[in-house]
Amino acid sequence: MYGQLSPMTEDRVTGAADPAARIAFILERQKAGWLSDPLPSREVRLDRLDRLDRMVVAWQERFCAAISADFGQRPLLLTTLTDVVPTRAAIRHARRHLKRWMARRRVSLGWTGKPASAEILRQPLGVVGIVAPWNYPLNLVLSPLTGALAAGNRAMLKPSELTPAFSEALQQAVAEFFAEDEVAVVTGGPEVAQAFTAAPFDHLIFTGSTAVGRKVAEAAARNLTPVTLELGGKSPAILDPSADIARAVPRLVWGKLLNAGQTCVAPDYALVPRERVDAFIAAVMAEVARQYPGLPDNPDYTSIISARHFERLERLVEEARDKGATVVELAGANDAVRRMFAPVLLTGAPDDAAVMREEIFGPILPVIAYDTLEEAIAYINQRDRPLALYWFGTDRAAETRVLEGTIAGGVTVNDTILHLSQDDLPFGGVGASGHGAYHGEAGFLALSKEKPVLRQSTWSGVKLLYPPYGGVTRLMLKLLGRLG
Repeated sequence: MYGQLSPMTEDRVTGAADPAARIAFILERQKAGWLSDPLPSREVRLDRLDRLDRMVVAWQERFCAAISADFGQRPLLLTTLTDVVPTRAAIRHARRHLKRWMARRRVSLGWTGKPASAEILRQPLGVVGIVAPWNYPLNLVLSPLTGALAAGNRAMLKPSELTPAFSEALQQAVAEFFAEDEVAVVTGGPEVAQAFTAAPFDHLIFTGSTAVGRKVAEAAARNLTPVTLELGGKSPAILDPSADIARAVPRLVWGKLLNAGQTCVAPDYALVPRERVDAFIAAVMAEVARQYPGLPDNPDYTSIISARHFERLERLVEEARDKGATVVELAGANDAVRRMFAPVLLTGAPDDAAVMREEIFGPILPVIAYDTLEEAIAYINQRDRPLALYWFGTDRAAETRVLEGTIAGGVTVNDTILHLSQDDLPFGGVGASGHGAYHGEAGFLALSKEKPVLRQSTWSGVKLLYPPYGGVTRLMLKLLGRLG
């Protein structure tokens, strides 16, 4: 329908062996396109959002099949639930609220500014670069794209090299529904990603690991490109003494084993009252058997994305075992051929074990016993600030102490993951878990410039402050000092 440059044409223009030149060429086209319409109308933005939604619908089956192929085994229903449904919900949310988001905002002035008037104009930044991860490849590339298009920007997308089938499908789908100077997809490995993040975008959104996020921030800083970093970290789940284990554990297990734990906001460890650890372990074991019977052959379970990630998870468990941790196997044996990693609990893992220092990103859950709520809060605060925090219980005073005594990117009380799916809640980390936020209006604002505009009245007293300074100026300054 719209079409991109053919690979042969693009290679002639930019040189196939030079990803930086190829990226620069597309970026130049998009900046030229933006300059031709720097403040797109609401109708233009709605049309782009409509096309994005139609693209998701038209390509849904192919997207889901490609993602399953990239993983090895990933249930189509899971991809629909976690990638397709939230993406379409974000698009509908943006369409519904776009008129209000775009509206110019009148601003009241202090008496020193009157009789002038003022407003805030929200303008698109220009061209937004979006680097997406592999774990939810559709959602985590099209959700920020929704915000970029709603704000009136053009966008270039870089999907993960670990999902090659999906990346190819995305490139074809975008070429069908968008002109290249509106939205373009750039595929390739680490060298392409490096060139992409070094390009002079007007804003860059990166979702991925903290280690890579640091490199992305350094590359963007050379161009003074503002960044939104959605990283990860070790997100705690706290079971309060007041928690109902029978109600809390199914919700915790669901959040932990969704996508086999390959979720940036998955519970990374559980803080459990010492006297309830045995009951907690028994409940988790029963719930894993209920949600995923017959592991590792359960069709609702997801493969680990690659052999390298699978082997890393095995090393985390074995190192923790060597350092004295107890490994509680919750299902059958691992299947390395299909990369099916059976879930395990760890108790007694020391702080210097890699599993206690690194984001796990897999179906391994360390359990940490605590004696007092203050001890649990202190444990969290001694570490990097997490992307998510989960608290289970009925004691509202204890809930308040946790919410006010910790800092995290987002919180779900008495469940897991769900705060991420609400478009009216900003999604973003803090410190090592990220910088900035998107989703809904937060994404619109992150990708807009709120430009203040003051209109001076014909009748203005400012001229009384013009030089040469004398008695009138001193009188005015004295008056301003008293009334300011």
